[in-house]
Amino acid sequence: MQQINVLGTELMPCSFDPMTGFYRTGCCENRGDDPGMHTVCGRVTADFLSFSAALGNDLTTPMPQYGFAGLAPGDQWCVCAMRWKEAFEAGQACDVVLESTHVSTLEYVDLAQLRQHAVTADGS
Repeated sequence: MQQINVLGTELMPCSFDPMTGFYRTGCCENRGDDPGMHTVCGRVTADFLSFSAALGNDLTTPMPQYGFAGLAPGDQWCVCAMRWKEAFEAGQACDVVLESTHVSTLEYVDLAQLRQHAVTADGS
């Protein structure tokens, strides 16, 4: 099944290092069984990581039992659509790679909001 991004084109990978995605495929895909909607390809910042930790989701601490080395600012990661929206509303949103953000994100976040934080996959 083809996965579509928020721009209406084919979903591009978000990150293979670290390996991301609910299904650990490197993509922020949605197959309908991810309760957290890990569909936003975010380039995380220190502010976003702190914000997420304050709300109970520490993304910086390694969890080797799950193959998770912990995130550092600048890493790309499939973040939950609602967490990104909360961070946006609090002024703590991380940047977003639109080509790698699944279209189902638009159920929670406006494209205009995502565009305010848009970066390209190559870092610009």
